[in-house]
Amino acid sequence: MRTITYQQQGHAAQVLRLRERPAPAAPARGQVLVRVLARPIHPGDLAGVEGFPGVPQQRFATPQVPGLEGTGVVEAVGEGVPGLMSGQRVAFFPVPGAWSELVTVPAELVVPVPERIGVETAALLLVNPITLLTLLRAVEDAQKGQAGPVVQTAAGSSIGKLVGAAALRHGFPLVNLVRSAAGERKLRQRFPGLPAISTSDADWRTRARDAVGGQGARVVLDAVGGSLTGELAALLADGGTLISYGALGSGSTPLESLALTPRELTVRGVSVGRWLTRTPAERAEDVAFALGLTETSPELFEVAGRYDLADFAEAVDHVRRPGKSGTVLLTSPAS
Repeated sequence: MRTITYQQQGHAAQVLRLRERPAPAAPARGQVLVRVLARPIHPGDLAGVEGFPGVPQQRFATPQVPGLEGTGVVEAVGEGVPGLMSGQRVAFFPVPGAWSELVTVPAELVVPVPERIGVETAALLLVNPITLLTLLRAVEDAQKGQAGPVVQTAAGSSIGKLVGAAALRHGFPLVNLVRSAAGERKLRQRFPGLPAISTSDADWRTRARDAVGGQGARVVLDAVGGSLTGELAALLADGGTLISYGALGSGSTPLESLALTPRELTVRGVSVGRWLTRTPAERAEDVAFALGLTETSPELFEVAGRYDLADFAEAVDHVRRPGKSGTVLLTSPAS
């Protein structure tokens, strides 16, 4: 079977390799063997390959396989797994090694995919909707019952569009920040009821302050970080919260420069990787939400491009392409 691996962290195009590896053994009790047909390239996947800002890059004794989410068909079912059978379409998350053609998956992390959902949508079924729910819970917790404006960065991303749709559905004031004038125009067309501001404009800080009003924002949802963090903290009302869930930006911001103590600001990290700490019943509710979202808002499961596993370098390049709209998929043949 084909697998993408890396043995040390570094630029993805330089450290990733396509290799032939033996197929996994037959699934053990409580496991399912899945032939993966499509898997997304999420920013977190590339962060795992390339390392995180401020953390030394690692070298691994055994090759690592990226990816945590994917969709495919069941090849084999281990003992003690009711309700699943060979040939059944499924999605899964979080399962390390999704950038491989065959993956052994704990049955509790397998989600049967209804026939109405296509392969591409199924590949995006779990991570993004679950991330949305994680962020909305963090916003609710940060507001402490005091509703107010919310600012988000990377508003044109797949997650950003989900947050924008949720803001319109639930009626909370949202200010969208994007990196370019073209991104601002696209976002205004998609969400005409929400302010959109390009941080490439010289006056973006003034426009953002005007959009959140005199009291400032209660919450900032930030997927960028880096040198932008100080500017975002300045948009917060005293007592506000900056929620970090990504590191798409460059540079850094010293913590002491944010005036956390005199302004009583909170900086909080949020990760979809903590999803397994929720109870099985809570996770089932989240999965039901994701499945429902495919019916009510299928346009939010947007695919920017599709590449065979062998073309991973082109796929990674597409992920970083300015103006990309949607998520890039890595695909495999059905057999």
